[in-house]
Amino acid sequence: MFKFQSFPRTATVFPALFKRTNHHQSLPQLQNATTIVETLTLLLKQRQKLSQISQIHARITTHGLSSNTSLVFAIVRCYISEKNLSFARTSFDRCLYPSLLLWNVIIQAYSKKQNCQESFNLFRQMLALEDGSRPDKYTFTFVITSCSQQNTPIYGDIIHALVIKFGCESDTFVCNSLLNLYSVFGKMEEARIVFEEMPQKDVVTWTSFLSGYTKHGKMDRAVELFNKMPERTEVSWTVMISGFVGMGMYTDAIHYFNCMLSDDTVKPNEAILVCVLSACAYLGALDQGKWIRSYVENIETLKSANISTALIDMYAKCGKIDCARSIFNGSSKRDVFTWTSMISALSMHGLGEDALRVFSQMSNEGIKPDDITLLGVLNGCSHSGLVEEGCSVFDKMESIWGISPMIQHYGCMVDLLGRAGQLERALEFVRRMPIEPDIVIWRALLSSCRIHRNVKLGEQIIDYISQSDPCGQGGGYVLLSNLYASLGRWDKVDGVRKQMNDKNIELRTGCSWIEVNGIVHKFVSADKLHPRITEIHQKLNQVLKKARTEGGYITNTNPVLFDLSNEEKEQAVSWHSEKLAVAFGLLSTHSGTPIMIVKNLRICDDCHSAMKAISRVFSREIIVRDRSRFHSFREGICSCKDYW
Repeated sequence: MFKFQSFPRTATVFPALFKRTNHHQSLPQLQNATTIVETLTLLLKQRQKLSQISQIHARITTHGLSSNTSLVFAIVRCYISEKNLSFARTSFDRCLYPSLLLWNVIIQAYSKKQNCQESFNLFRQMLALEDGSRPDKYTFTFVITSCSQQNTPIYGDIIHALVIKFGCESDTFVCNSLLNLYSVFGKMEEARIVFEEMPQKDVVTWTSFLSGYTKHGKMDRAVELFNKMPERTEVSWTVMISGFVGMGMYTDAIHYFNCMLSDDTVKPNEAILVCVLSACAYLGALDQGKWIRSYVENIETLKSANISTALIDMYAKCGKIDCARSIFNGSSKRDVFTWTSMISALSMHGLGEDALRVFSQMSNEGIKPDDITLLGVLNGCSHSGLVEEGCSVFDKMESIWGISPMIQHYGCMVDLLGRAGQLERALEFVRRMPIEPDIVIWRALLSSCRIHRNVKLGEQIIDYISQSDPCGQGGGYVLLSNLYASLGRWDKVDGVRKQMNDKNIELRTGCSWIEVNGIVHKFVSADKLHPRITEIHQKLNQVLKKARTEGGYITNTNPVLFDLSNEEKEQAVSWHSEKLAVAFGLLSTHSGTPIMIVKNLRICDDCHSAMKAISRVFSREIIVRDRSRFHSFREGICSCKDYW
């Protein structure tokens, strides 16, 4: 016989049902089955522990009520609420004639578990029955949601056909689910048809369709749809702004953020602010980032670890490392990402020893690093020449922190050893790697060959790059050409140019950004589109002339890999995007104001020399963030010590 635990409040109300029995006693007899069903149903509606649910389930079985749909529905829901799907499924399978409600609850349970296959199998079983069971809008919503969570687009087409067959194609909930399903799989034309044929559209409809366009990079379509939305919510603004950031359209992200603020019907949430801060970080839009910091300081609910992390990253990438430190030190909510952001910020600025100190503090506070944290530490060691410290961190990755090195960590080590002039050690490290070195690792080693003028190894590496990645070695050829040029081997430089022409290798266009009075201005090499470009060219010519006569600047045309005359080469390097940006900065800012420029590529040798001379002649601090680190030019000296 079953022995029951005590049921507070219920055992006293139904003593006959829960009276303790032993093997000498028979089960208590209730007046009729209806009373038993009502009693057990009432008990199941109350919050019970799993052990108590099992006892009630036993009573249901004892009284031969395993096919009573109302009881089975109640017991299945109880098991699901206790996260015991296997018991729920067993109870469901014992029911001979499940109700539609019961089908829906078990299908939904598998959907929430992201078990698309089982959810769809149950749906097919339901359709195969001859008892007249027909799916309703809830059934379809649960099954479609389940399919959208898995890579099963074919199920979506089948279910869509069944939606039409069973007359649910006009239901808003079902159509929203279909819209999301097609959006997830990138079938935006099918999503558009569903959207246009919907008789009624709610906020979810518009947002789901919008999200589909942004997730798949169709920002033109997203903008068109966004402009047609009858109501713009916090979610729709978040979708648009995050979509722009995801596509690298940072200027557009900031523009839409400012439009949202002007609208004044929606307040920015944490997700929006983090996205906009990342856009500010990329563009060097310091004024916009400062505004967000002021906004956050007045709203307690926005003082989160995510916001702190984004602010640290923004200030660091805008050249304000002291402000980044201030945010970090003042943050009461720090997670692993906050620590990682601070370590990466210090590393980016060439402050490797400070990065190691923060890393040590992080370990002392019991915060376990992740792979990105260790990447930041290794970068800091590389940019600061801390070879042994970097090797020590790398050697401890698996033994101390349980993190297997990835290709990026190996790349940092190659860069660390190569920058320090230990080229043979770096090459041996590459040869011993347990994973195949990629193009980035070979380029890191090639860059070190350029710095230390090791032509023989450089030629070997470019041969390997040409064989392993024939379409993506443009940057490698530039490095090799610069290596030859630094040694005066002009015949080899011409050979590199010819190889690039023969292979139709195109170089990535250089772009630079500068923020003036809260507006971000973009320049490309040989830019002719800026509204003040004539004035900028005139200013740049004056600046370079003064840099030559008073600052000792000599034009270096080595980076030019095209067959041009010497005069044309000099003109080409003179119009590099960072030079145009600095000329605009000198035109548009007050004397003595620092000039901050963001560059998408590595700063070339000529621009590096020019910035040193300009900083001395015009008594300006010029900060350039290229793709790998910061260069702070003051009084003719760069913080990288000409080693980048």
